[in-house]
Amino acid sequence: MSRIVWEFEHSVESGVPRQFAWRYWTDAANWEDPPARFEFDGPFAVGTRIRAILPDQTLWSVIREVKDGQAARIETEVHGAALAFHWRFEEVAAQRTRMRQRLELYGPEAEALVEQARFMEQSVPRGMARMAGNMERAWEKEDRKRDFSLRSE
Repeated sequence: MSRIVWEFEHSVESGVPRQFAWRYWTDAANWEDPPARFEFDGPFAVGTRIRAILPDQTLWSVIREVKDGQAARIETEVHGAALAFHWRFEEVAAQRTRMRQRLELYGPEAEALVEQARFMEQSVPRGMARMAGNMERAWEKEDRKRDFSLRSE
């Protein structure tokens, strides 16, 4: 890996258990970032390719590292540079998870992409907050189903 020319880190907390947060996040159906749509070409595992379908282009990423239930690194190559997304899921309490995402831009042509990358300093926090809220709503829905099934037994 060459010198990092831009990096950004952000974290959010969600009122869900870490394992639930991980399971939710590793499901492509939950990757909501309009106008982009995401598809995995296999399970969430090292080597799986991820397609981001945008109105005017398709970007490909590859899952490079996975520490099941805790962390992953996804890498996108673009115009002679690479953008790495490092995700970490940390248990804050029994039903509270901190999600951290660190982005790194590097490669021979990375300098030319720094201004474009800086756009993510606004979009990443919004997207992560949306993901955390969606997780909480999904957890509440699952919790209500569990509670209902226990009462009906």
